[in-house]
Amino acid sequence: MKKQWILSALMSAVMCGNTVAQDDAILMTINGKDVTKSEFEYIYNKNNKQQVDIKTLDEYLPLFVNYKLKVDAAEKAGIDTTQAFIKEFDGYRRELAKPYLTDRTVEENLLKEAYTNYCKNVEISHILISFGQFPDEAAKTAALNKAKEVAARAQAGEDFATLAQQYSEDPGSQSRGGYLGYIKGGRLIYAFEKVAFAMAVGEVSDPVETRFGYHIIKVHNVRADRGERLCSHIFLVVPRGSSADVEAQKKAEAEAIYNDLMAGADFAQMAREKSNDQANSMRGGELPWCGSGDFVKEFEDAAFSLEVGEIAAPVRSSYGYHIIKLNDKRDVLPFEQVRNDLVQRIARDERSGMARQALIDRLKNEYNYKVDDVQVATAVALSGGKLDSVFVATLAEQDMTLATYADQHITAPMVAKAIKSRRNPANAVVENVIKYEINRLAEEGLLNIEMNNLTAKYPEYRNLLNEYRDGMLLFEISNREVWEKAAVDTKGLEKFFKKNKKSYAWDRVHYKGFVVSCANDTIAKEVQKLIKKTKADDVVVAANEAFNNDSTTNVSIERGIYIQGDNKYVDELVFEGAKAERKQDLPVVFVSGKKLKAPESYQDVKGKVTADYQEYLEKVWVENLNKRATVVKNEDVLKTINK
Repeated sequence: MKKQWILSALMSAVMCGNTVAQDDAILMTINGKDVTKSEFEYIYNKNNKQQVDIKTLDEYLPLFVNYKLKVDAAEKAGIDTTQAFIKEFDGYRRELAKPYLTDRTVEENLLKEAYTNYCKNVEISHILISFGQFPDEAAKTAALNKAKEVAARAQAGEDFATLAQQYSEDPGSQSRGGYLGYIKGGRLIYAFEKVAFAMAVGEVSDPVETRFGYHIIKVHNVRADRGERLCSHIFLVVPRGSSADVEAQKKAEAEAIYNDLMAGADFAQMAREKSNDQANSMRGGELPWCGSGDFVKEFEDAAFSLEVGEIAAPVRSSYGYHIIKLNDKRDVLPFEQVRNDLVQRIARDERSGMARQALIDRLKNEYNYKVDDVQVATAVALSGGKLDSVFVATLAEQDMTLATYADQHITAPMVAKAIKSRRNPANAVVENVIKYEINRLAEEGLLNIEMNNLTAKYPEYRNLLNEYRDGMLLFEISNREVWEKAAVDTKGLEKFFKKNKKSYAWDRVHYKGFVVSCANDTIAKEVQKLIKKTKADDVVVAANEAFNNDSTTNVSIERGIYIQGDNKYVDELVFEGAKAERKQDLPVVFVSGKKLKAPESYQDVKGKVTADYQEYLEKVWVENLNKRATVVKNEDVLKTINK
């Protein structure tokens, strides 16, 4: 709830940032703290973009001052110095920093490359030489050598399809000579796509490694992407290995459906009744928007040959018969419309770390990262070739600096602690483990340096970070001074209600009390006795405990305040309405309570009274903050806002 409230508060009229450029003109001073022009303009403009009710400068200034006074009150209360606040704020800070801890040039180049590929289709075949799910070096080497041999033969002119049928270990395409058809950018593993989309027509690649093995790729053709199609289909499955009789029967069924459609039958209704595609049949056979490579080739060729509203004659694919209707079509979407989708795709594959790694490489150079190879060799020698607890303990006692960056040292004890904190296989190479931990510690430290510099580098990050900080402070201080106070101050609520009783008058008679349904008259009489002798707040629980159990319900009881139309039994028994139908197992119904022309206490209108009381408490609080405040405005700077 707290995070949601903070995020919501950041959209409100009273959010602002604290830190701004040092050379800004001072707009005002609030309790001795300067507010600069750029800080105020940032939040003022943001507020007016997000609000339907746009505030003038004169309308917004007091809201801004009140907000600043609340944040100041939170700081004076020490909220920002508590461990809970510091920990939570650091979590927000790290989350907000993530988009900035990348090389933005590399990130944009990856996006541009992704969109370039998105706008074209490449017709390809491939041969997969697998190295298994958990290969050792020997298995990978053997697979690579085999792939190189097959690639050389294909590059020398041997028929690619024949080689694929003979050597490929991709069960989905081997029988088709490795043919994958036209593929739209973004549909393939990045390492595969990067090579395939950069090749010339007719070219055969060297082996390309992915997690599946080594791929040899051949490009047959390249074309501009044809956009996407929104289709519906009626699908009749033909099981693999079906007899000629079954094939003929399915074909006849498909043709009969098609003829009915041509005679005017409703496509969606026919799909619901006839289609074997259970995932889509209840939606009238409608499929998602799809482009090249999303359909099997036979389906795709038919779909892209149709005009909107047309229905294709039955199309046979390797799965069965499809009757396809084209509902809509669209061209390739512009970059801005697919940008977020491309960002998400990049985040899901190996590209996700490329921009971050580019930043780390730049920071290593910028902060003069150096590994002392001599000291590393000395540390490795201490192990005797064994990565065990004895070596880790020995390493932890060494006074050695293994690497440096900026003014930081990565020491032997730091590396020993890092090794101890994670599991390493017993046969791990000691030198590799030490170098890995040195690099990891360096990357972590360099990114921390960069994160601490983000507020100086990126004004939008600085402002957003301060919004989160101030939002957290506002939540905590408001909770103390208003919300929590109102929730527990029953005497204050009752006093406020009595003082403002006219504001809570009703324009209709209400019924206040219990509505009870019972299994029989005997139980009804017992419940009536229980109501008379039990405190009202405890009746519902007491009745359920006395008359109901896990397997049997003898009483249904509820308590509330009702107007006519809220409850059928109240309408009948209190407001003299029509007789209401009883539940078969709880046929005896009675009410116990009274009619009210006006609320008796604040609890009868608790929600509204509490909200109004909170508003009153906040008003008093803000008035007191203003009475004690020292606010000095620079009128000359105020005149320049947004000019």
